[in-house]
Amino acid sequence: MSKKQKHAKPEHIPTQHHISRLQRQTRKRRIITIISIIFLAGVVGWVSYGYYNNNVKPFRKIAIEVNQTSFDVGYYVEALDAYTKNSDPSQISYMVGLAASQIAQNELIRQGAGSLGIYVTDHEVKEQIKQNNLPDKKVYQDIIRAGLLKEKLLEYFELLLPDTMEQAHIQVMLVESIQVANEVLVKIESSGDFTSLLGEYSCQPQAQGDLGWLPQELMPNTLIGEAAFNLEPGKVDKIYDKTANKDIGYWLIEVTDKDDEKGINARAILLGSMVDVDEVKTKLASENFTALAEEYSQHESKAEGGELGWLKQGDMNSGVFDEAAFSLPLNEVSDPVQDKSVQTTGGYWIVKVLAREDHNLDEQASIGLAQIALNEWYLVQRESSTINDYLDENTILMAIDRVTERR
Repeated sequence: MSKKQKHAKPEHIPTQHHISRLQRQTRKRRIITIISIIFLAGVVGWVSYGYYNNNVKPFRKIAIEVNQTSFDVGYYVEALDAYTKNSDPSQISYMVGLAASQIAQNELIRQGAGSLGIYVTDHEVKEQIKQNNLPDKKVYQDIIRAGLLKEKLLEYFELLLPDTMEQAHIQVMLVESIQVANEVLVKIESSGDFTSLLGEYSCQPQAQGDLGWLPQELMPNTLIGEAAFNLEPGKVDKIYDKTANKDIGYWLIEVTDKDDEKGINARAILLGSMVDVDEVKTKLASENFTALAEEYSQHESKAEGGELGWLKQGDMNSGVFDEAAFSLPLNEVSDPVQDKSVQTTGGYWIVKVLAREDHNLDEQASIGLAQIALNEWYLVQRESSTINDYLDENTILMAIDRVTERR
C-alpha cells in the first residue's frame, strides 16, 4: 500500500459540516415529533373532554336527594328504564314522575325500616334477583330490597294488632236517589230481607250486600263507617254521598240532523237519577237544552252544551244509546234512556247494622289494618324527611332519549 493510500480519508466518515447538518436535522425531527405528540395529545384531550362533557358529566349530576342519600342522573336513567321495561316507548315520557317518586319512596322505606331494626340481607336480594331473572344492577337491587322490606314491615305492623277489636257486621247498597232510598227502607222494614232487594235497586255492585265483620277503619268509606258504629244493631238508615260512583245513568237525547254518510248529529244530557231527569224534562219546556246540559249533565260533553257532533253506531260505546238515538225523529228529545254501561256520581247508601261487638280479626282484616298502619307510617317518614328533586326539563328529555334508545 502506498503512503498516499494509507493516509487517505475514508469517504463514509462524515465531516464536521455533515455532523452539524445531521444534528440540525435530528433536532428538527425531534421538534416535529414533539409538536405532533403535543398536537395529538391535544386532540385526544379535546375528544375525551367532549365525551366526558356529553356522556359522563351529565349523568353524574345529582338528580334526587333523600335526606343524606343522593342519586345521580345515571341512576335515574336506570330506574326509568326499569320501571318502563314492559311499556311501549311512547309511554316512557309519562313515567318520568313515577320513576323519581319510586326512587324516593324506596329510599325512605330503607331508611325508615332501618330505624325499626328491620333489614333485608344482600343474600335475600340476590336470591330474588335470580328467581325473577332480573339484571344484577343496583337499581334492581334497590327495587327488590324495598319490596322485601315492605313485606317485613307489614308483618311487623300485623304483629302489633290486638287479637280482637270492635267490629260491625253490616249490609250495604247504593241507590240512585232519596226517593229510591225511601222506597227501599220501607221494603226492608216490612220484610227484613235486604239481600233480595239488591238486584232491583243497587247501582254499585263493587260494594253491596253483606260485608261481614269489619273494623271501622276497613269500611268502604268514612260515611258508611260512621253509620256502622253509630246505628243501633238491627237498625237501617240512608246516607247521602255526593262522591259515590254508581253504574247507572239516564240519557236525554236530541238528534238535530241526519246524513246517510255521516250518521246523526246529536246532543245529549247524562243524568244520575230519575229525580234529575224529571227536573230537567220540566225545565226543557221553557229553557235552553244547551244551558241545561251545562248545568246538569255528567257527561264530558257538558262543556259544549251536550253537543256530541256527528255519530255513527258504536261511537258512544253504548247499545242502549244507539238504539234510542238512531231511531229518534229530528229535533225531538227522547224519553229517559237508562244506561248501565256508564258511571255517574251521587247517591244514597242504605246501611243496615246486624251486630256490633268485639270480634276476632280474621286474616283479611289483619292484612288490611297492617296496610293502613304501613301507609300512615310511610306518610310520617315522608313528612319528616328532606326530599329534593333536581330533575329539570333538559335532564328529563335526555333520560327519555337514553331509555328510548335501548328499546
